[in-house]
Amino acid sequence: MHYQTFEPHKDLAACIRCYWTLESPAENPPKRQTIVPDGCMEMIFHYGDLYRQYTENGSLIQPRCFVFGQLSQPLEIEPTGATGIFSVRFNPDGFLPFATMAVKDMENRAFPLHDLFHEDGETLAQNILHAGSVTERISLTESFLSARLKRTETIDRIVQSTVDTIMTANGQLPVGKISEQMRVHRRNLERRFEVAIGLSPKQLSRIVRMQAALKMLLNRQFSSLTTLAAEGEYYDQSHFIKDFKEFTGCTPGEFYGDNLKMSALFLSK
Repeated sequence: MHYQTFEPHKDLAACIRCYWTLESPAENPPKRQTIVPDGCMEMIFHYGDLYRQYTENGSLIQPRCFVFGQLSQPLEIEPTGATGIFSVRFNPDGFLPFATMAVKDMENRAFPLHDLFHEDGETLAQNILHAGSVTERISLTESFLSARLKRTETIDRIVQSTVDTIMTANGQLPVGKISEQMRVHRRNLERRFEVAIGLSPKQLSRIVRMQAALKMLLNRQFSSLTTLAAEGEYYDQSHFIKDFKEFTGCTPGEFYGDNLKMSALFLSK
């Protein structure tokens, strides 16, 4: 797999974390991959072959160009051929200025660009698919998003500050403590998060804490699961393993298997 990341223009940096591309030849047989929630929505363009997405009721083929809402559970996918992906990874609250529906209603679902942006979305999709370089794809995307960037009042500064606090603390601060620091009532903060991110502060904190633990596992920065659980300030090892399975679909001991290859790539950047 060849994975690259690219920085957004400074005018869009408050909304976009990065752009990334992934290219890989077809596998025989194809291997399922598990994507772990990271608190970020994605706008994805498959200029290669499409991916199969597994659900509780079976499987489906993902759209060619779509926005995927917040993940609150692991996402299991499988390539149907050679991979070629260009993606926009938004900050946790970064898609809100461009949203045409409630972000909470997009949770764990893929929405084709045409459904969200109509003919303009279809035009962007075709332009991205036929672009000759990553630089061109980024330029097309930034022109599209810049033209749709709503008033800056859409961006909730309290939510942004809270997200920064959660990230800095690796998701280990209790929500009650965070609301005290922000001087915002907890219920008010939860409502703001639902509108801006589609996740609650507690959900985002749990995801960020798990991401930190995954990075430690990836870099083998631990001596035992007990110390890893303690480093993440989980109640105990059983609490850590329970959360781990909820977000990854596997145990810590299974983390190094091929099923988490793509998530490991993203975590390493």
